[in-house]
Amino acid sequence: MSQQQTQTTTVRSILDRARDDDAQLPTDETVETLVAEIERNLYDGAGTDEVYEATIQSLTARIEREPAFKRVAADVFRQRYYRELIGSDETGDELDRAYRRTFVENVRRGVDLGLLDERLRDRFDLDALADELVIERDEKFEYMAMDTLAQRYFLKTEEGGEHLELPQAFWMRVAMGLAVAEDDPQARALEFYEVLSKLAFTPSSPTLFHSGTVHPQLSSCYLTTVEDDLEHIFDSYKHHAQLSKWSGGLGNDWTNLRAAGALIESTGVESTGTVPFLKISNDVTAAINRSGKRRGAACAYLECWHLDFPAFVDLRRNTGDERRRTHDMNTAAWIPDLFMERVAADEEWTLFSPDEVPELHGLYGSEFAEQYREYEAAADAGELRQFERVDAAELWRTMLTRLFETGHPWLTFKDPCNVRSPQDHVGTVHSSNLCTEITLNTSADEHAVCNLGSVNLATHVEDGALNRDRLADTIETAMRMLDNVVDLCFYPTDEAEHANMQHRPVGLGVMGFHDALMQLEVPMAGERAVELANRWQEFVSYHAILNSARLASERGAYPSYEGSKWDRGLLPQDTVDLLEEERGRDIPTDRTETLDWSVVREHVDTHGMRNSNTMAIAPTATISTINGTSPSIEPIYSNLYVKSNMSGDFTVVNDQLVADLKQEGRWDDELVDRIKFHDGSIQEIPEIPAETRELYRGAFEIDPRHQLRLTAHRQTWIDQSISHNVFFPSTDGSLLGDVYRTAWELGLKTTYYLRTLGASQIEKSTLDMGEYGRTQHRDGGPDAGDDDGTAADGGRAGEHGRTADEELCRVEDPTCDACQ
Repeated sequence: MSQQQTQTTTVRSILDRARDDDAQLPTDETVETLVAEIERNLYDGAGTDEVYEATIQSLTARIEREPAFKRVAADVFRQRYYRELIGSDETGDELDRAYRRTFVENVRRGVDLGLLDERLRDRFDLDALADELVIERDEKFEYMAMDTLAQRYFLKTEEGGEHLELPQAFWMRVAMGLAVAEDDPQARALEFYEVLSKLAFTPSSPTLFHSGTVHPQLSSCYLTTVEDDLEHIFDSYKHHAQLSKWSGGLGNDWTNLRAAGALIESTGVESTGTVPFLKISNDVTAAINRSGKRRGAACAYLECWHLDFPAFVDLRRNTGDERRRTHDMNTAAWIPDLFMERVAADEEWTLFSPDEVPELHGLYGSEFAEQYREYEAAADAGELRQFERVDAAELWRTMLTRLFETGHPWLTFKDPCNVRSPQDHVGTVHSSNLCTEITLNTSADEHAVCNLGSVNLATHVEDGALNRDRLADTIETAMRMLDNVVDLCFYPTDEAEHANMQHRPVGLGVMGFHDALMQLEVPMAGERAVELANRWQEFVSYHAILNSARLASERGAYPSYEGSKWDRGLLPQDTVDLLEEERGRDIPTDRTETLDWSVVREHVDTHGMRNSNTMAIAPTATISTINGTSPSIEPIYSNLYVKSNMSGDFTVVNDQLVADLKQEGRWDDELVDRIKFHDGSIQEIPEIPAETRELYRGAFEIDPRHQLRLTAHRQTWIDQSISHNVFFPSTDGSLLGDVYRTAWELGLKTTYYLRTLGASQIEKSTLDMGEYGRTQHRDGGPDAGDDDGTAADGGRAGEHGRTADEELCRVEDPTCDACQ
């Protein structure tokens, strides 16, 4: 047989095996076309791996026109991956036996190589666990998920990068790592595996990376406070490097540092202020490659009364002195309610240096406002060395302008984070984290830590409804896994270990919200979606809190429980009333309890809580890719786009839309081209029924204030916060101001990236939101940059989020997976 004939046989065999797995796969005619194309892309003598690669490339190129090809591509990828790990092209019973044997052998090998905790070998019956692997669940992974897992998540040898995990072995290793300290680790590992492998709940990336390893850094994010002391500042750089090294995303509070021009008494000279120190922090962050899997990522927070705040908002600009720019670090404004009130009243705002107003950093609400006014009076009386009066509305417009130009600073709100914090008895929340969903106390002695994971709502939709019984079971198991993370985690700093052991916070989130809505044929832009966001989150909250209390009855309450809001009988929904009282204005959300919360309140009162905080909704960019669902609580970005991340470029198609259009007999090449012309939007294609167009609106086709309402209603039930991207389809600054005022009025704690589109591409499609006028063509997918916020081509995102050599606007990457 000739080399060409051998190649043809290999290609046909690969495609035929893929077709055996799914009746929807290509016809014989399509197979012949594929074989011919693949052969044209191969040279004589190409090896088997090259044949596989050429086959995958040909399949993925067809995904935009036929989504079934991503399942074919995934199957071919698995064939190649099985061959790499098992060493042969076995199928059927032979594959089954080899798969299970490989799991046992590679766990033992991982221990011998010093990669895996020896308890995974010694505390488990590996053969019995191997028998429980459900190999068919590998088919749940689409091509993008398989490629991402193989590149970044599956365990590899340190020398040579040889893979050691098949997909179900990966889930079992994560489950074993989280169950290793349980009284019956075997049973718990099987319980955890069932939830993980069915894609019902997925822990964050650090947990997936490191569970069961010899360095199990399982936590997602860290929050720190930097003191106004040179020694502590440089200790903080060291701590930031240590935390970032082990895949933790950082949120750093810099408000304590005195402003530029402040007197340093010990030397008699004036301080250079916060900016030079932030520049160093930026460089430390950029230098860290987190565990070889992700770049270092951090967000600096500064309160907007700080005298250096005007310079702070300029840190991400592409113009000006480069020594005063931090292109590799995110920034966020920490905004008290008093400032928003001054903006609304068109009043002045006073900027201070923290060394002269030391109380402001730790105060919030009415106490902050009272002390702030006293300092203003002291400034007027000549008692302060430094201060500056500015127009509050003008400073607000500057924030919004910089936010639109550069994507920074993100706008986060100090008072809701503190007034509603369960831990108000142990200190102040000084910042959020890298992705703005964590609201925990920090100090010089405590690096706040949070441990994250997300329930996939989409996998709980069955027979036209959310299966609440199954969701309750998932949450029970998920809360146990998250609580185990606290005890199993490797802590890079003593301050992190101390904080996590004292408070034991976890953050149960959700993903697949829009996916679930589409399955139920509920448009996200409608009021029914608001009701479901509210009621589903109430259900998640009910069971998250209930199961933390149950864990407390089994394991004891967290050490700092006494005096907390939990201890005082206050649940998250009760704290919205506290915020209303503090502000003296209504929070326009529905807090009606539709479940029997007396059961939860009784459990908490009797047993306390195992965790100081129980819920936070993270972005889930990467783990939603693994799950093949929509990220977090966000709308789908578009119905057809290219997603770029550290694993490569992937075509993403809305399968549900394609299925509907096929059922209506409308899906053909011409329609695909029209959807591509409109950048994944179907709003200007009248042949598609109006109800279909409404159901499949993309992120920029839903009023951003409506999206804020969705988040505000679910925020009622959450004790931490929600990473909320603002999708803004306009260039009108007054409208942008209205969006962010709405966020504050609704009582949101934090916002995340501002997502904008290119002004020069405004004529491509019409958004059915007359106030916003014309929308804009998408200048790349939702991952237009890499996962640290830098542009995908290596350039820095600058004004309007664009790189220096680009004329058109492009968004920065809003899907950092530090918290995923």
